[in-house]
Amino acid sequence: MEQLCGPELPFWEPNLTLHAEIPDLPQCFQLTVLAWTPCVYLWLVSPLYLFYLKRNSKGYIMMSVLNRVKTIFGLILWLVCWTDLFASFHEMQQGHVRPPVYFVTPLILGMTMLLATFLIQFERLRGVQSSGVLFIFWVLSVLCAIVPFRSKIIYAGREGVSDKLRFTTFYAYFSVTVAELILSCFNEKPPLFSNVATDPNPCPESTAGFLSKLTFWWFTSMAIKGYRSPLESKDLWSLNKQDTSELVVPNLLGEWEGEKATKTFQALEAPGSPEEVEVLLAGGKGVRQPSFLRALLKAFGPYFLIGSAFKLLQDLITFINPQLLRMLIEFTKETGMPSWWGFSLAFMMFGCAVLQTLILHQHFQYCFVTGMRLRSAIIGAIYRKSLVITNEAKRSSTVGEVVNLMSVDAQRFMDLTTFLNMLWSAPLQIILALYFLWQTLGPSVLAGVAVMVLLIPFNAVEQMQHKDMRIKLMNEILNGIKVLKLYAWEVSFREKVLQVRQKELAVLRKAAYLGSLSIMVALTTFAVYVSVDENNVLDAEKAFVSLSLFNILRFPLNMLPQVITSLVQANVSLKRIQTFLTHDELDPGNVDRKPVASVVNGKFSWAKKDRPALHNINAMVPQGSLLAVVGHVGCGKSSLVSALLGEMENLEGEISGSVAYVPQQAWIQNATLRDNILFGKPYVEQKYRCVLNACALTPDLDVLPGGDQTEIGEKGINLSGGQRQRVSLARALYSEADIYLLDDPLSAVDAHVAKHIFDNVIGPEGALRGKTRILVTHGISFLPQVDNILVLVEGTVSEMGSYQDLLKQNGAFAEFLRNYSLEDIIEDDDVLLDEEESFPDDALSNHTDMVDNEPAVNEARRQFMRQISVMSNDAENPKAMSVRRRRCSERRHGELVQEKKKVQVEKLIQAETAETGRVKFSVYWDYAKAVGPLLSLFICFLYAGQSAAAIGANIWLSQWTNDADDSARQENVHMRVGVYAALGISQGTMVMFSSFTLALGKIQAARKLHQGLLDNKFHTPQAFFDTTPIGRIINRFSKDIYVIDEALPSTVLMFLGTVFASLATMIVIISSTPIFSVVVGPLALIYFFVQRFYVATSRQLKRLESVSRSPIYSHFSETITGTSVIRAYGRNGDFVLMSDMKVDENQKSYYPGIVSNRWLGVRIEFIGNCVVLFAGLFAVLGKEKLSPGLVGLSVSYALQVTMSLNWMVRMTSDLESNIVAVERVKEYSETPSEVQAPWEVENKKPPNEWPPEGNVEFADYSVRYREGLELVLRNISLKVKGGEKIGIVGRTGAGKSSMTLCLFRLLEAASGEIIIDGVKIAEIGLHDLRSKLTIIPQEPVLFSGTLRMNLDPFEKYSDDDIWNVLKLSHLHKFVSNQPAKLDLECSEGGENLSVGQRQLVCLARALLRKSRILILDEATAAIDLETDDLIQSTIRTQFEDCTVFTIAHRLNTIMDYTRVLVLDKGQIAEFDTPTNLIAQKGIFYGMVKDAGLA
Repeated sequence: MEQLCGPELPFWEPNLTLHAEIPDLPQCFQLTVLAWTPCVYLWLVSPLYLFYLKRNSKGYIMMSVLNRVKTIFGLILWLVCWTDLFASFHEMQQGHVRPPVYFVTPLILGMTMLLATFLIQFERLRGVQSSGVLFIFWVLSVLCAIVPFRSKIIYAGREGVSDKLRFTTFYAYFSVTVAELILSCFNEKPPLFSNVATDPNPCPESTAGFLSKLTFWWFTSMAIKGYRSPLESKDLWSLNKQDTSELVVPNLLGEWEGEKATKTFQALEAPGSPEEVEVLLAGGKGVRQPSFLRALLKAFGPYFLIGSAFKLLQDLITFINPQLLRMLIEFTKETGMPSWWGFSLAFMMFGCAVLQTLILHQHFQYCFVTGMRLRSAIIGAIYRKSLVITNEAKRSSTVGEVVNLMSVDAQRFMDLTTFLNMLWSAPLQIILALYFLWQTLGPSVLAGVAVMVLLIPFNAVEQMQHKDMRIKLMNEILNGIKVLKLYAWEVSFREKVLQVRQKELAVLRKAAYLGSLSIMVALTTFAVYVSVDENNVLDAEKAFVSLSLFNILRFPLNMLPQVITSLVQANVSLKRIQTFLTHDELDPGNVDRKPVASVVNGKFSWAKKDRPALHNINAMVPQGSLLAVVGHVGCGKSSLVSALLGEMENLEGEISGSVAYVPQQAWIQNATLRDNILFGKPYVEQKYRCVLNACALTPDLDVLPGGDQTEIGEKGINLSGGQRQRVSLARALYSEADIYLLDDPLSAVDAHVAKHIFDNVIGPEGALRGKTRILVTHGISFLPQVDNILVLVEGTVSEMGSYQDLLKQNGAFAEFLRNYSLEDIIEDDDVLLDEEESFPDDALSNHTDMVDNEPAVNEARRQFMRQISVMSNDAENPKAMSVRRRRCSERRHGELVQEKKKVQVEKLIQAETAETGRVKFSVYWDYAKAVGPLLSLFICFLYAGQSAAAIGANIWLSQWTNDADDSARQENVHMRVGVYAALGISQGTMVMFSSFTLALGKIQAARKLHQGLLDNKFHTPQAFFDTTPIGRIINRFSKDIYVIDEALPSTVLMFLGTVFASLATMIVIISSTPIFSVVVGPLALIYFFVQRFYVATSRQLKRLESVSRSPIYSHFSETITGTSVIRAYGRNGDFVLMSDMKVDENQKSYYPGIVSNRWLGVRIEFIGNCVVLFAGLFAVLGKEKLSPGLVGLSVSYALQVTMSLNWMVRMTSDLESNIVAVERVKEYSETPSEVQAPWEVENKKPPNEWPPEGNVEFADYSVRYREGLELVLRNISLKVKGGEKIGIVGRTGAGKSSMTLCLFRLLEAASGEIIIDGVKIAEIGLHDLRSKLTIIPQEPVLFSGTLRMNLDPFEKYSDDDIWNVLKLSHLHKFVSNQPAKLDLECSEGGENLSVGQRQLVCLARALLRKSRILILDEATAAIDLETDDLIQSTIRTQFEDCTVFTIAHRLNTIMDYTRVLVLDKGQIAEFDTPTNLIAQKGIFYGMVKDAGLA
C-alpha cells in the first residue's frame, strides 16, 4: 500500500478509528478499499451474468425515458471519474506529483461505470425488466461513498477545502450514484411479444422488480384481496410458463428416455449370443438399471443448485451473530469503550439478521418451486405411462397403488426437496457450531454430540404398505358398495379395513415413542457442560455465546432425523415410481393399421409368463363384411377382440387393423352424454342425430333431465346398463373407423332394442355396412344375417364360415344351433326360397300383413336369403339407403326446434365445496374430543411448565455469571450447578412427558376419526355414492387421514412449543430491560396485522388446493379403467392434456400458497430483527445499570425470537389448514346415513326361519331415487305367492331394476309399503332384511382376495358346501384346474376372470345363501346360450320352492314362468301368465314377436 498511497497517507491508523470518540477512516483506506469494493464485485459478476443473459432472452424492451435517464447518468459518472484522472495528469504537468492511487482509482472507477452503462443497455435488449446485479452494485457504491462523504465534511469543517475540484467531483459522483440507486428500484415495461400481454391473469412475479422479488412484495395484492373476501379460483394467477406441465413433464421424460436408451445401448454392446444378452439383462449385474433418480437430477438439479448456493451463504451468515453477541457482552464489561461501537454492533446484528432473512427465503423459494415442478413432472410421467402399460403390468399395480403413487409418493418428493439441502447444510452448521463451541467450552461438547448421533430413528417403509393396502381396499369397497349393501356384507369388510388400520397405527405409535426420546440430547449437553465448568470460571460471555450456539445447533439436529426419515421414505417412493415407469409397454407395432382385419398364426397371452389364452388363430375378415364370433363362456371371445386391439402379448403371428371398439362392459366418462358420444370428434348435427336414432338413444334423451347435456356420473352411474351400452355403441358409430370391434354390445339391452340396433347399426342394412365389423354375440337370432361366423372353443378356432356352410358341415355349431333354435331350420329354408321366387320385390313389400304374422326369425332368414340371391341384391340396396337418408333428414327438422328449448341442466355431481372463512372453533373441539379433553389440558399444562423451567434455568445462569468475585464463585459452585441441573432436568422430563402424552393422544384421535368415517360410509344410502365421485371419498381416506395421522400432531406440537417460547422471550427481555416494553406495543400491532392478512389468504389457498386435487385422481382412476377404449380410439394425447390441465389447475392454487409463506416469513422475521435491534440498543443505552449476564440473557433470547415468531405464524396457519382435514373427515362422517334404518332393530328382529313361504306384496308402492326427483315407480300394487316365478320385462328405464332395489330397501319408499310373509320390511333392520334375500346383480362385482372370500366372506360355510355350489354353477372344472383351487386370487374387480365367469361366481354366491326369495337382475346378459341354459335349469331345480323375480332380456328364459309383469314408465302395464299375455296382443306380445318367439 506504501507504493500506491505514498508515505504521507497511511493505510490504517488505530488512533483515528477505534479509540476516538468521533471515529474516521484514513484517506488511503477510503481511496483504495472503499472505492474498489463495488468495482471488484461488478467485474467478478458480469462475465457470469453476461453468459446467463446470452442464454436466456425474453425478447427486447423498447427504449423508455427511464432507460435513457439511467444511461445518461451512467455516462455522467464516467465523465466525472475521468475528470479526476485528467486533473491528476494536469497536476503532473504542473509538476505537482500525486501518489499513484490518484491515477489508478479514477481509471478503475471510470471503466466500471462504462461497464455498468453497457449492462443497462444489454439488459434492455435481453428483456430484463429489473436488474439485481446492478441494484447490488449501486447499493455497494452508495454505502462505500457514505464514509468519504462524512469525512470530507468533517475535514472541511476543521481545515477548509484545499482541493476544490476533487471536492466538487466527489459530491457530483455521490449524488448521481444515489440517483442511479433510486432509479434502479423502478421497473422497465415488459418486453415486446411477451406472454404477459396475452395472459388474462398473469402472475405479477414475472414483471416484478428486483426488490419486490427479494421481499416478495409482489404477492401483497393477493394477500389484501384474500383478506377482504375469501379467494376463489378465478382470483388465482396463471402459472409461470416454466412451471407448467407442458414444459416440465417433457423435460423429465426426455431425460428418462435418455436413461433408458443408455441402458439398452449398454445391453446391446454386451458380447455374445442373444441368449447371453437376455441373461445379462435379467441378472442385471454388468448393466446398470436406468435410474429415475438420475433423470430427476438432470432435469431439476441445476435450478435446485441455485437454491443450495443461497443456503450456503445463509449458513455462513448465521454464525456471525453469536460472535457479535460476544463483542457486545465484552463491550458492556469494558468501561472505557466509546458508545458508538456498541450502537454499530447492534446495527450490525440487525443488518446480518435482515440479510440472513432475505437469503433464506430466496433459498426456500427455489426449493419449493423445484418441489412443485417435481410433483407435476412425476404425476405427468405416471399418467402417460399408465396409458401404455401392458395388462401384465396392470396386474401388478392396481388402481389404488397407482393413485397412491400420484398422491402420496409425488407429494413425498415435493416435501423432500424443501429439506434436501439440510443433508449437507445440517452437518456444515453442526461442524461450525461445534468449532465455535469447542473454542468456548473445550472438549465437553462431545458428550452432547454422542447422544445426538445415537437417537436418529429409522422407520417409514412399513407404514406405506399398510396405507396402500387400506386405500386399495377402500377403492374396491366404494366401487362395489352396492353389492356389499345387497349382500349385507358390510361388517366383514369393515373388519378387514380396521385390521389394516390397526397395523398402520402400530407403526405410527412406535415412531412417536422414539421421537419423544430426542430431548435427552439437551440434557446430557447441560450435564456435561456443568460438570466441566466446576473448575472453570463460567462467565456471561462463555455461557450466553455457547447458549446461542446451542440454539443454532438445535435446529439442524432436530432436522437431520426428519430429513433422513423423509429420505428413506422418498427412496421407497423412488423405487416404487421407478418400478412402475420401467413396466413393459404395449408395443404399438403389435397391430398394423390397415383397413383389413386379419390374424395369421396368432398366439396371444395376457402376460409373457402366462400360458397363451388364444393359440393358432387364423382369421381374415374381408373389407366391409360382418363376422360374428360365438362360443361358450371363457373360450376367449373377448381375448380375441383384445388381441386385435393390440392389448395382449403377441407371442407369434401378426395382426392388422384400425379400429373403433365397444367393450363388453361399457366405459363411460364423467362428462355430458354428448361428450361421451363425440369423444373428442367435432360436433356435426346431422351425423349426430342419425347416430342417436340408430342407437335408439333418442327416446332416452326425453327421459334424461338435461337431454344430451345431462351430466353422467362416474362409471355412468345414472344410466341403466342398456343405456350405457348404447352410448358406448354410439361413440363407436360416430367415430368412423375402418374396423368395428363390438364385444357383445347387444347383451345388455332388451330384445326389441337389440333388434333395432342390429337392423340400424350392425346388420347388413345398418349404418355400418361397408365397414369391416367383428361382432361377439350370444344372440342366435342375428346369426343368419352375418357374412361369416367364427366359432371359438377353448382359445382356438374350431370352425369358420358362413351360416349355411357351418350348418352343412354339421359340426359343433350346427349342434349348438339345433339345441337353441326354435324350429327346424333346414326345412324352413326351402320354403323360404320358394316364397322368394314366387313374389317379386314389390309384391313382397305390399303383403305386409303376411310378413307380420311370420315369426321374426323367418323375417331375418328371408333377408339373409334375399342377400344371397343376386337378383334382388342390386334392386334392394339403393332404395333402402335412400329411405334411411330421407328419414334422417325429416327427423332433423323436427329435432332442431326442440334443441332451442334447452333447459338448465341440474348437475348430478355437485362441485366439491370448499369451506370459506375461519375454521370454526367446533372443529378444534372435535379434535380435542378425539384426543381426550383431559389429556389436552394436561398437554398444555406441561408445555407451560417446560417454558417456565427454561426461563428459570437461564435467569439462574445469568445470576451465576454475575457472582462478583472469584472466591464467592468457587464456594457457591455446587449449589449453582445443582439448581441449574435440577431446572434443566425438570425441563427435560416435562418435554419428554409432553411429547409422550401427545403421542398417545394423536394415536387415539387418528383411530377415532378414521373409525367414524368408515362406519358412516358403510351406513350411507346408495344415493350418496351415486352422486359423489369415488375420487372424492378416497381423497378423504388417503390425504385427509394422512394429515390427521402425521402432519396434524407435529403441527400441534410445534404450535404449542412456539407460542410458549415467544411468550418466554418477551417476558425475559422486558424483565431485563423494562424500557423494551415501549417497543413491544407497535411491533405486536404490525405482527398482528401481517398475521391476519396471511392466515386469511393462506387458509383459503389451502382449501382451494385440496378441492382442485380430487379431480386429478378422479380423472386418473377413470382413465385407468378405460385405457383400452382410449387407446383404441387413439385419444391418448387428449387425455394426457386433460390430466396436465388438472394438475396445472391444482398447482395454480399451490404456488401462491408457497409464496404466501415466503411473504409472511420476510415480514415476520423483519419484526423479529427489530426486536434484536432494540434489545441491543437498550442494552447499550443501559450499559451502566445492567450486568453483563442480563445483557447476554436478553440479547440471546432476542436472537431466538425471530425463529419462534416466524414459526408461530406458520404453525397457526398450518394448524388452521391441517385442521381442515378434521373438518373434511367430519363432514363425511356426518353425511345423513341410513339413520332411519339401523342394521338391526332389536325388538323387531324377524324369526330365524323368516321368510317361511316367500309371499311378497306391494301395497300402493311408489319410490324415487332422491329427494326432488321424479317418481320411478308409481302406485304399484301386486301380490306374489310363495314359490311363484315372476318375470319382469319392460323397456330400458321403465323401472325394472328399481323394483329390486326397493325389496332390498336401497331405495326407501316414497309412499306405500312392501310386505314379505306378513312382515313390513320398512320396520326391520337392514341386515336382517338383506341377509334373507338373495340377488344375482346386473354387474358381477368381485373383490380382490381369494375366490373363497368372494363367495363366503364371513366363513360360515364348509369347503364341501362351497365345492358343491361350484358344481351347480358349472365353475367346478375351471376352479379345480387352478393350482390354488379355492384360494385362487381374484385380482382387483375380478379382472382375471371373464365377465361370464364372474357372473357364474355371483350365481354360486346365491346358491350358497339359498334364501326363500331370489332376484335375478339381467344376470344372463354376458353369457352364451349354453351356460345360460345351465343357469336357468340350475335355478329351476335348486330354487324350485323359492319365489323368483327375474328381470329378463332374453324372453325365452321367462316363457315358462308363472306370471310376467310388464312395466311401462314406472307403472304396471300388464301382469298375467305368458300365454294369456300373448293372447292379449299387448306390449308383451310385441316384445315376444321382436324376439322371434311368438
